[in-house]
Amino acid sequence: MTSPPIRRIAHLDMDAFFASVELLRQPQLKGLPVVVGGRSRSAGWLGNAKLEALPPEQIPLEAFARLHSYTGRGVITTATYEARQFGIGSAMGMMKAAKLCPDAYLLPADFEQYRAYSRRFKAIIAHYAPEIEDRGVDEVYIDFSDVPGGQDEGGYLLAKRIQQAIFDDTGLTCSIGVAPNKLLAKLASEWHKPNGIFILMPEQVTDRLWPLPCKKVNGIGPKTSEKLDSMGIRHLHDLAHADAQALIDAFGPAYGAWLHRIAWGHDERPLVTDSTPVSMSRETTFERDLHARADKAELSALFTHLCERVAADLQRKGYAGRTVGVKIRFPDFRSATRAITIDHHTQDAAVIRQVAGQCLKRIDLTRRFRLLGVKVDNLLPLEQAQQMDAKAQQQPKAAQYSALQLSLPFE
Repeated sequence: MTSPPIRRIAHLDMDAFFASVELLRQPQLKGLPVVVGGRSRSAGWLGNAKLEALPPEQIPLEAFARLHSYTGRGVITTATYEARQFGIGSAMGMMKAAKLCPDAYLLPADFEQYRAYSRRFKAIIAHYAPEIEDRGVDEVYIDFSDVPGGQDEGGYLLAKRIQQAIFDDTGLTCSIGVAPNKLLAKLASEWHKPNGIFILMPEQVTDRLWPLPCKKVNGIGPKTSEKLDSMGIRHLHDLAHADAQALIDAFGPAYGAWLHRIAWGHDERPLVTDSTPVSMSRETTFERDLHARADKAELSALFTHLCERVAADLQRKGYAGRTVGVKIRFPDFRSATRAITIDHHTQDAAVIRQVAGQCLKRIDLTRRFRLLGVKVDNLLPLEQAQQMDAKAQQQPKAAQYSALQLSLPFE
């Protein structure tokens, strides 16, 4: 009798994805420290129309901005490995990064381009292994367990085929970890970066896992790590051999038990292959703190742009939603959120803008703020939403929502 295949889960992570996409069209920057972020790519990004008209690979190095010239509150989206050697990482403030590597080249982000490449590499993966959990623009989990070749050499041969196929089609590299579960696969994908493959077999789990600091596990943040440290628990070996009840007492029944399980490499989470979104949102952090009155023209334009981008996301993916919300973040990093549910589903930018404007009226905007976001929840596929709205129109209802006649706080 043939034994069932062992569980083999792969985590595929594109290497410095945004920066790598940029280097495909600007190869003159290869081998140099490059950071991406701060703003989106648009006309005028170089400040020289003649240079922008050149083929990207012909733009001279001196035309690109350097990090030392940046001022503002933008954050790093990604960085090349040459920049990372200076300690620069994703989500780091630009001004802080400028102190670490002032001569790094600075490129604006081009999210449309990144999404296009994301669709390409995911389509390649699906050709080899159709059971995929999409984890964002640059990473996925893949179930190798029942795929032809997925058990060969622990999954190495299939991982190599996928890695090579992505490179041949896009020119981009990726790193892949294959392990008994999602927790271990994500860790393994980091162990041979960039352009590497790491195969972790069940009998190797504790040898590889236990020497790692607890904070290496996704889900153990700085505060938890600090608390574990105060308990004398610094590495996953310590966590595995800690008293389970003590962990539950310190962190609560669910999280404490989870900490004990993951220290032994246990993770039974299935791949989530249903990609139905629960919400769509867009937000932006300003270069400087803005005020609803003093900066009303700039805020109005930014607000309109966010609503249009959310609407475009909904339309492109074929969804509509009933709940519109906003988020404001103040200079002290405290946030305020408000939401309104309307009586029909929408993917229309004008409706989203008007309802979001009403949400803003429920927030005290006498203070300056540093971030503005717009979100649409309660999503349904467009056809299903239209059918539900048609049925609702046949039912008596008390009052229609009247936000469309009301002005915005910026106007």
